[in-house]
Amino acid sequence: QVQFVESGGGLVQPGGSLRLSCVASGSISSIYAMDWYRQAPGKQRELVADIGSLGTRNYADSVKGRFTISRDNAKNTMYLQINSLKPEDTAVYYCNTPSGRRLGNWGQGTQVTVSS
Repeated sequence: QVQFVESGGGLVQPGGSLRLSCVASGSISSIYAMDWYRQAPGKQRELVADIGSLGTRNYADSVKGRFTISRDNAKNTMYLQINSLKPEDTAVYYCNTPSGRRLGNWGQGTQVTVSS
């Protein structure tokens, strides 16, 4: 079972940027799909970005054009660059895989707070 540790969150002003990191406990090279999720206060957890092993990327409409997902298989790490941040982006951000989500395996996440 691969586990993930998220980091890079923090308090940022509207319009600011952060780079979130997700370090896996093992190799991710054989994992086709890796995902970033977020859960805002009082809201359901939502999928915000997905990346395949060959670099194919998908984004939720709410973040398209502002967020960029990437992965470095050699470092067993996935990233989410989040730009032009809005207060609505405030949430705990999690990384996972489809199988991990099905199993209910979630890390602690990293808190992103967008506020002036």
